[in-house]
Amino acid sequence: MKTREEALKYGLSLPDTYQNAPFHDDNWQLVRVKESKKVFLWTYEREGYINLNVKTDPEWRDFWRSAYDAVIPGWHQNKEHWNTIILDGSIPDQDVKRMIRESYDLVSDSPSKRIYEAVKRIPRGKVATYSQVAAMAGNPRMCRAVGNALHHNPDPAGIPCYRVVNAKGELSGAFAFGGADEQEKRLEADGIRVVNGKVDLKEYGYQEK
Repeated sequence: MKTREEALKYGLSLPDTYQNAPFHDDNWQLVRVKESKKVFLWTYEREGYINLNVKTDPEWRDFWRSAYDAVIPGWHQNKEHWNTIILDGSIPDQDVKRMIRESYDLVSDSPSKRIYEAVKRIPRGKVATYSQVAAMAGNPRMCRAVGNALHHNPDPAGIPCYRVVNAKGELSGAFAFGGADEQEKRLEADGIRVVNGKVDLKEYGYQEK
């Protein structure tokens, strides 16, 4: 990722966001969360590169700075809570997107955060449906949001979205896990039997106490 357009497109793909240019200067294009109007993505050109300012959890702040030379303490912002990403092409797209997503989650009361925490509670050897995860996350009617959040899973190793199936126990499409058989392979590695693309919910369905 090297352009402002790519960064803005991803930021605006997150739920309930909008673009804003509050300084009467086209060099500064921001993306905010609609309800709170809080900014989670600042974009601007500086020294020949597009820069992104993103909010960061202190636990991850130094990790990103040490992982990439193009991630530096937030320029013109609180350096304890903000990082600047220099889009010089040295950072893989997936990590740029992950940092933007983390910033979004930090500034919003994001349903995605509740969804991810709910998915983490599904134990090995069990599956849950989209509606179950929505209920576990506090709103039984946000099944679509569950699908969207899992599609943008920022931590596949820590958030086992492959343990989520539809109401019939059917597996998701290939796009979600990197291959047509990937979800099935991961479920079988958990000890779950998959037959004709389906899981027996009576046997493997998770019931939260």
